[in-house]
Amino acid sequence: MDQDTPSADLVLIGTVITVDDDRPRAEAVAVLAGRVLAVGSASDMPIGPNTHVVDLGDRCVLPGFVEAHGHVVAESVLFDSGAVVDIRPTTMASAAEVVSTIRRGVADGHVIMFGWDPMSFPDLPLASQEFLGELAPESSLVVVHHSGHVAWFNHEAARVIGIGTRTPDPSGGRYGRDARGALNGSAYGVGAMAALTAPYSLGRDGAPPDLTEALARMSAVGLTMVSEMACQPAWRDALLDPVGRTDPTLRLRLYEPTSPELRSAARPFTGDDLVRQTGIKVWVDGSPWAGTIAVSFPYLDTELTHRLGRGDRPHASTNYTWDQLAEVVEAYFPHGWQIACHAHGDLAIDMILDVYEGVLSRYPRADHRLRLEHVGAMRPDQFTRAAALGVTASVFMDHVYYWGEVLTDELFGPKYGAHWAAAGSAVAAGLRISLHNDPPSTPENPLHNITVATTRRSRGGRVLAPEECLTVDQAIRAQTLDAAYQLFSDDITGSITPGKYADLVVLSADPYTVPLAAIADLDVLATFLAGRQTHGRAL
Repeated sequence: MDQDTPSADLVLIGTVITVDDDRPRAEAVAVLAGRVLAVGSASDMPIGPNTHVVDLGDRCVLPGFVEAHGHVVAESVLFDSGAVVDIRPTTMASAAEVVSTIRRGVADGHVIMFGWDPMSFPDLPLASQEFLGELAPESSLVVVHHSGHVAWFNHEAARVIGIGTRTPDPSGGRYGRDARGALNGSAYGVGAMAALTAPYSLGRDGAPPDLTEALARMSAVGLTMVSEMACQPAWRDALLDPVGRTDPTLRLRLYEPTSPELRSAARPFTGDDLVRQTGIKVWVDGSPWAGTIAVSFPYLDTELTHRLGRGDRPHASTNYTWDQLAEVVEAYFPHGWQIACHAHGDLAIDMILDVYEGVLSRYPRADHRLRLEHVGAMRPDQFTRAAALGVTASVFMDHVYYWGEVLTDELFGPKYGAHWAAAGSAVAAGLRISLHNDPPSTPENPLHNITVATTRRSRGGRVLAPEECLTVDQAIRAQTLDAAYQLFSDDITGSITPGKYADLVVLSADPYTVPLAAIADLDVLATFLAGRQTHGRAL
């Protein structure tokens, strides 16, 4: 050790996977004042009389995991606060349990139920105004699909919300109507979701959201940075206020939905290393499960697609025309904002790449990191085009795990369904990608993402398009350094590099030494944010 090097506060000795190309592996990492001080051999660590030294044995240290596309605040406001009733397929065992849970929720005075999924439970009754009226004959009831892109409401909810036959469709959404133009109790798109929930504050009152339970849950799976991809302005203002907030145990990156005025009250990258508003979110199409994605190919002609009203026909549903999307992007991008566009369908992705290419030609920016979100049906040629433009993609891997058979057998067939979330093609094209769970759609679990990305094995045991598998190296990068890059935070975290924050996770074993399917089962023994342990028994 150099005599001029200060002694570390903490030294971890064991297997260190750095995700740093200059030194991919080491046997020790030293931490001082929340930052990585040194990485190398155990004998080279700056150990002093007050250094806390931990011999990890067979355990392994990695950079803390990053959830680049999530809804940490919304998840907390909705579920941890008890504001909505949870009927997601990841928490329900059967259609009967879903219906009985809704009935109990109505009896307890709840209005909003989140997580309706007839794909996972084909025997669920069709969600309709009449069915919701039977469940809640005298009170308001709103049932939101697990994708968050379609919802249903009964007559009483329509009265309370204040919508009727003459109500215009909201920006970024629409109401379903019958042949006479009357509302039929369905609503599509984020704009419509916002209108349905407007009478129920859901944390929009400006009080700082209580994220304690959500952040503890995320630290427990090794996350050290998460995003909120639909951050309401009131949430943002409360979280960015260093006086009123309790500093979170994870780094938060906030994305604000577009407003009808097409402007934000904040400036790009407002905040600090803990909490920062990073970008603007745009929902360009919807969900494959709701039939609201813009794809060039048809749904299969199956009993399920007919029952859900899909049928054997192409779907080209977007929330914006080309001109409208160009107007939205051009309203924000020239002011320095990063834009993140939700898109599953290949036609929606074509539209976004056209708009991105146009705005970059008019307002060149060397380091824009424009984003594509989910990219379920993205084609190899689109990945190549995106890489050439400097666009990044965040891949929703859990679609493969939870709905792999549905995508292949019921919705799109093997040509399109089995190649859903084609992470291998993305990386081969030179794209920097992240992996995400989009919580609350599926539970946040980075190690599970890595297993799914490297095996492409569904919950039913089927391997879908194995040529799209990532290597362990690629999957770990997509859950650490490249995810941090996507959030404009790779300069401070995402790898174990001297000078960066000591955002670390300690696993029970080296993920390179266990079978791919077993990576998801590794234990997260400890999580550190800036050298402070936020999860696990004290080391």
